[in-house]
Amino acid sequence: MSFSSQVKGELCRTALSRRCCAQAEAYGVLLYCNQFTARQVRITTESAPFAARLPALFQKAFQVSFDRLPEAGAGKQIFSITRPDKLSALWSAFGYEPAGALAHHINFAVLEEEHCRLAFFRGAFLAGGSVTDPAKRYHLELSTPHLSVSRELRALLLEAGFSPKETTRKGNSVTYFKQSEAIEDFLTAIGAPLAAMEIMNAKAEKDLRGSVNRRVNCDAANLDKAVDAAQVQLEAIATLEERGMLEELPDKLKEAVDLRVAHPEFTLTQLAELCNPPVSKSAFNHRLRKLVALAKS
Repeated sequence: MSFSSQVKGELCRTALSRRCCAQAEAYGVLLYCNQFTARQVRITTESAPFAARLPALFQKAFQVSFDRLPEAGAGKQIFSITRPDKLSALWSAFGYEPAGALAHHINFAVLEEEHCRLAFFRGAFLAGGSVTDPAKRYHLELSTPHLSVSRELRALLLEAGFSPKETTRKGNSVTYFKQSEAIEDFLTAIGAPLAAMEIMNAKAEKDLRGSVNRRVNCDAANLDKAVDAAQVQLEAIATLEERGMLEELPDKLKEAVDLRVAHPEFTLTQLAELCNPPVSKSAFNHRLRKLVALAKS
């Protein structure tokens, strides 16, 4: 099951309690479905929970049943209304005049209450929305064939505290979010807090994985530097040995030579602890630098 299907399943568990909210949700469905004209309403979905919710939603909102229901076993679930009296009931519920309507607009008077606006957003998402699996990337969008509706939806979202972006794709107007926090807030608001929590968890996991990778890369880089430094130090010791200079070194430098040759894989901290008496990492590093400088000179 895709993450979008999972979210729609959670949204469809929201109770149809108030008729005003049922009408607002159905309004979102109609403006974001496949077809909403004076001749036909056509809603197509692959979400089984949404398909199960639609008949109850339209009955609660308009006391209207669908003229066509999905065929048993069909992949895509298709619902349609074609009877003029039923279509008239839908149009009049939102103050529309089918004969004179050139383009759809959102009737803001129907969505005055916040709970109705959120129900409208939920219907729009159920009919024309999708959200990407947060383990891959963050993207939620609402797609409608009605340009004016898309622009007016953005105004409603801005009023509700969201900041969506807009684009067009294949003749449809798309309102979308790409920030994980905005997607979390939107899903929580329309009735999918569990999906929002899953996005939070996915983000936390990504952050943790990124932190671990950065730490590993940093440790690997430090190890490479330590290996390179040890190689330079061993080469310097070999040069001093070729020149017969090792016996002339002070005792502290002789000790540094013996420890580095005996333990080429040890870190400076480990070598410093083996000194007699033990010294600081900085002090031991200073001795090795002196050996390198003597070899170069």
